[in-house]
Amino acid sequence: MKNLQSAPADNEIGVLIDQHLESEGPMLPILHSIQSAFGYVPENAVPLIADALNISKAEVHGVISFYHDFREAPAGRHIVKICRAEACQAMGANTLADETLAKLGLDWHGTTINGAVTIEPVYCLGLCACAPAAMVDDKVVGRVDTAKMATLLKEVGA
Repeated sequence: MKNLQSAPADNEIGVLIDQHLESEGPMLPILHSIQSAFGYVPENAVPLIADALNISKAEVHGVISFYHDFREAPAGRHIVKICRAEACQAMGANTLADETLAKLGLDWHGTTINGAVTIEPVYCLGLCACAPAAMVDDKVVGRVDTAKMATLLKEVGA
């Protein structure tokens, strides 16, 4: 889903960047600060960060795309994460993920048209004995099958 709201102003982003320039290794604190403030790292932040740190835009983009917790678009009101670790895969997580994504008509990191839910992969929720596992916002759920996922999605308005 495309971001329909306007991107944060450069000066708003600049203030957040400036707060971390004196830190050792400021890239991650800057990105976390921006995401905390806006819910994602807007595209117009990339050249501002690159200029401030005297690095290329590609380097900034590389860090954003490497870490799964950074978003390049606003997330839905609820985040549903499906475990992709080996124990969950062995218990059917791949099928669960495929069916969930197909049902919602999304790819990973996609958001439903109504803005209710963003689906994300996660690599271990520590609930291996109750695989497959998922997380809805901050609530971890075990033994998730297609029916339980349908209930979870309905509860959050997907």
